[in-house]
Amino acid sequence: MIDLRGFGGKIMLKEKILNKTAKIGVLGLGYVGLPLAVEKAKAGYNVIGFDIQPDKVEKVNKGENYIGDVVNEDLEEIINNHKLEATTDFDRLQECDVIAICVPTPLDKFKQPDLQYVIASTNEVAKRLKKDVLVILESTTYPGTTEEVMKPILEETGLVCGKDFYLAFSPERVDPGNILYKTKNTPKVVGGVGEVSTDIAKTLYESVLEAEVFVVSSPKEAEMAKILENTFRIVNIGLINEMAIVANKMGINLWEVIDAAATKPFGFMPFYPGPGVGGHCIPIDPFYLTYIARRYDYHTRIIELAGEINDSMPEYVVERLMKELNNRKKCLNGSKIIMLGIAYKNDIDDMRESPALKVLEHLEKTGANVSVVDPYVPSFQWNTGQLKTVELTKELIQTSDAVVITTGHKKGVDYKMVCENAKVVFDTKNCLKDLDIDREKIILL
Repeated sequence: MIDLRGFGGKIMLKEKILNKTAKIGVLGLGYVGLPLAVEKAKAGYNVIGFDIQPDKVEKVNKGENYIGDVVNEDLEEIINNHKLEATTDFDRLQECDVIAICVPTPLDKFKQPDLQYVIASTNEVAKRLKKDVLVILESTTYPGTTEEVMKPILEETGLVCGKDFYLAFSPERVDPGNILYKTKNTPKVVGGVGEVSTDIAKTLYESVLEAEVFVVSSPKEAEMAKILENTFRIVNIGLINEMAIVANKMGINLWEVIDAAATKPFGFMPFYPGPGVGGHCIPIDPFYLTYIARRYDYHTRIIELAGEINDSMPEYVVERLMKELNNRKKCLNGSKIIMLGIAYKNDIDDMRESPALKVLEHLEKTGANVSVVDPYVPSFQWNTGQLKTVELTKELIQTSDAVVITTGHKKGVDYKMVCENAKVVFDTKNCLKDLDIDREKIILL
């Protein structure tokens, strides 16, 4: 524990955190920000959620949940107890003792980091920054962002980081749809600008979470930790996707190979192939590292190669389908295809960076007539309008030439009915593994 004697306001801020009188602001009420705001309110803090989208603010204030990882009853309770409120009025940042920034950090079309939301949020904070406030960035970004981008903006106020205000980075670790690990019980990594900032941030998270808070030396280590986590995943997914291509050429069932290799109790961790990678982390975060590595005259070859392999998988899926239909004397152009799943992962409605969208794009380019089925997504933005998903019926399946499983939903889909009525099923997610079905018309990735 850091000795804060002689630090005046620092002690007061830490005491406010410990006795739950600190008011907490959360900028961004999306997949990261809303669950975080809810957990802080449940822990006993008064929380203000900030967002530029009035519809989100209105829903939160009505207790209407729009994030799968938030329990509806929890949101209703903390709203009714006046522990959480939402607003578009950024002047209310002046009320906050702690401010957490949870805004998107996308890539641009050249796969370069787009920090516009982080910079805009930091500017809004700077306009209202007062002494003895803790500012925490949770948005995933490249190492150096907290100290090289945020800190100078905040210090333009004349206040000094570590003396007048405190700054830290603590990466979000949200996994939408994960039944076991949520915001509250997922370990946290914290790195502050100086020991005092780190200690205050650590105290905050320990008061909110039921998980270990792991401290690193500075924001850079914390920023790099998040990048490493998702780089590990994108590289291994790229590897297994390449193995799927090779195994298919050799007539080998890769899914059996993975199960066999996974029996080894050490030195192997199973990853599974698919039509690509999606979500808010894996397709994006590693390229923050490739960007910053160029400053140090280094080219991250493995990351970029893995990205190329994963990006090619939607087109590979369509090429495989075309080949399989050709073998059955059927042309993909003009065929009726059912795409089963448009979300990026099973049993959620999140479509961010979904590879299924790219599969749909390639199918339409070939001239296929595509019906999209997804029990979690009633409609989605496509081209210039909204595309409605359709109900999965026997009639739809029987009148279609093939079904492509692009999302491995475990609920809401009768796979046995699909297999009994389909002419061909291309299972890119191995959803049919345990079903007693006719394997002759099943294609595996």
